[in-house]
This record gives sequence, structure tokens and C-alpha cells, in this order.
Amino acid sequence: MDLNNVHEQQSTMPRRGRRIFFSVGEPSGDLHGANLITELRRLEPDTEFVGYGGPKMAAAGCKLHFELTALAVMWFLRVLTNFHKFLGLLMQADRYFRSERPDAVILVDYPGFNWWIAKRAKRHGIPVFYYSPPQIWAWGRWRVKKMRRYVDHVLCGLPFECEWLKQQGCNAVFVGHPFFDEVRHHPMDESFLAARRSSNGPLVAILPGSRTQEVQRNLHWFLKAARVIQVHVPNARFAIACFKAEHGAYAETAVSSSGVEAEVFFGKTPELISAADCCMAVSGSVSLELLHHQTPTVILYHIGRVAYAAQLVCRKVRYITLVNLLAASDPLAEGAITDENDLPERQLFPEYLTYQDRSVDIARHIIRWLTDTAARERTILQLGTLKARVANPGASRRSVEYIDEKLHKRRTDIPSPHISAPQSKHAEQDVGRE
Repeated sequence: MDLNNVHEQQSTMPRRGRRIFFSVGEPSGDLHGANLITELRRLEPDTEFVGYGGPKMAAAGCKLHFELTALAVMWFLRVLTNFHKFLGLLMQADRYFRSERPDAVILVDYPGFNWWIAKRAKRHGIPVFYYSPPQIWAWGRWRVKKMRRYVDHVLCGLPFECEWLKQQGCNAVFVGHPFFDEVRHHPMDESFLAARRSSNGPLVAILPGSRTQEVQRNLHWFLKAARVIQVHVPNARFAIACFKAEHGAYAETAVSSSGVEAEVFFGKTPELISAADCCMAVSGSVSLELLHHQTPTVILYHIGRVAYAAQLVCRKVRYITLVNLLAASDPLAEGAITDENDLPERQLFPEYLTYQDRSVDIARHIIRWLTDTAARERTILQLGTLKARVANPGASRRSVEYIDEKLHKRRTDIPSPHISAPQSKHAEQDVGRE
């Protein structure tokens, strides 16, 4: 073969645009992925985006091979019952990596399945970027070995997370948390806001989570807390922010049997957070939106006894809420987990990860904020101070610039001509052997 002729032919052929494979399995990750796609397209308009994700990514221009966000599942047994689906998606991705050779794989959160995607991509020599990585510093730190082995670049949203990963030998860079981009640009329904603010009595927003299991596990306890609040603050109003329409139907049924008067809304979470005097919320990235709006909040994450026992073994940090971790002077070295009855008094967002009924404790914090103006203003001031320090926008832009730089360098580093090595005839048999 005349390599000079090959090189000459390659130089005259139009180079295809980049092809980037995404794997995103959470509703919040769907939004982060969509923002990345939008920013990447601004830099490289002819980039092709494919893979697993959700409706927001599809709207941004990603060709979905499967809507993975529909399979957002929690806990081991739920994963086990869907194992055949995950295995099929893994094999489909492996075939795609082998035949289409995308320029990069970008993962967003969703540990478990995404570790396997990363492993397949690495096997085919495709660079892996992990955006909004799983919180392995908080849960099961042994998984950092997978991050070192299968991920080329970790794009971190938290400064202490980046430093910890670097100390563990990972190639990590701090880009900022993507949530702070989203909350600044989310359009508000001003008429809805005005209607909520003009009503008499303080407003308590209830945020029961984005997953069906979270809603089913937590909404009951929030409504029970609301009954206690009503006794002490009779003019308090309650509004439930639902992520999905089906959650709204579930909430309506729960409200009707709770003895609490509460309005149920779908797609109005930012407005309710902004209008509320205080909130009751499930733990998650929504805490950063609550921080942005400086809304005093109590956090609940209700789980079963077995899961509670398991988290005592796996959990390595004292707090589960990002706002509390960001406020801590040394979030990853807070010492052993102490009696949870003592912790809420020293947290910016009182939090309860529990299998017990903590509705009275939750109500106590809300009642204090609604009846003690000085206490509520003090919390708002503390949230404002933390927001000024950590809530910096630009994560999507910084991430895209980093990805673009690394992919450009990789392309220019490949010697010309570049002839791919033949695939092993046993490659297909290797799928699933681990």
C-alpha cells in the first residue's frame, strides 16, 4: 500500500464533523446534557449527538437510541428487575462504539450503568468525559478505582469534589455546578408568581422529588408535617410542586385523604420556590435552586430500614444536602456521623435522612420560620452569603471549552495516515464477560 497516496486521498476528503455519544439516565442530567449539546453545537455546528438521554436532550438535537431517563430507578431490587433492559442497552452501545467510533463519550451522573458504558468506551479507545459525576466521595469511596480506570476527564461541579478526586489520582477539573446556569435562565411565569404572592397567609412549598419512588416515600410525611403546621399557623398555605403529571395525580389523591388543604401544580417548581416563605423538600440537586432563591428549607429523605442500615456503612460524610456540604468548613472531613437528632440545629438546611416519622421535627423548623421573623431573616442572610461565594454560573460553557480543547488536541495528536487496527473476531464474544 502506498501510504503517501493514502495520506493524499485523506487530505482531500471532507472530514466528518464530530460524533459524540451521551449516556444520561436522570431527569436533572437530561437538562445538563441538553445544555452541553447546545453549547457544543455553538462551537462545532456540524457535531452529531447520539446516545441515551431524555426529552430535553432530544429537543436540543440529540438522536436518542433509547430514552434512558424513563428507566430512572433506585435501590438494588429495582435495578435487578430491569437488568435485562440495561444489559440490552449496554450491548447496543458496545456495537455502536465498535462500528461508528464516536469521537467521545460523555456521561452524566447515573452511576452503575454508566460505569459499564465507560468501560466499553475505553475498550474501544474512545475518550470518556464524566460531567456532573456521581458523588463517590460521599457514598462508597472504593468506586474511585473505576473513575481512575475508565474515565479520562472528570468535570466537577463542586470544588471539594475536584480536590478529592485529584488526590485519588483522577484527572479532574473544576467547572462549576450546572444547576447555577439553569436557575438563572429559567423563565418565570410572572402572573403565577403574582397570584401566589398576593394571597393572604405565608406560603409553604412542598417539593416531594422528581422520581416516583421519592414522591411515594416522602409526600405522606410532608403532609403529616403540614397538619402540625396548620395547628400552630392556621393561615399557612401549602402548594405541592410536581415534576411529572402522574405525580400530580398521586399528590391530589394524597391531599384528599390528608386533612390538609394544599394546591397541586405541575411544572411550576421554580415559581413556587421563589414565592414560598419556606419549603419542605426531598434531598437532591434542587437544594441548589433553593439556595439560589435563598428560601429557608427543611430536607427529608425517607427510606426503608434496610436502606438506612446500608447507608450507615457506605456513607462517608455527615451531610446529605449539597447546601450543607458547601457551607461546611471541611465537608469531607466532618468526622463520624453523630446522632441525627443533634445535627439539624447546626445545619443551614435542617436535614433528615431517616426511616422514622420525623414529621413533628420537620414542622418545628417551618413553624419557627413562619412565626419568628428574625430567625427566618437570619437564615436568608446566611443563604445569601453562601450564594455569593459558590453560586457562580458558566459551568456549561467552561465544560464545553474543556471538551473541545481535549478533542482538538487528540485529533491533531493522531499521526497521519491513521489506519485503525482490525477488530478482533472475538470482540462480540467479549460483551458481557465481566
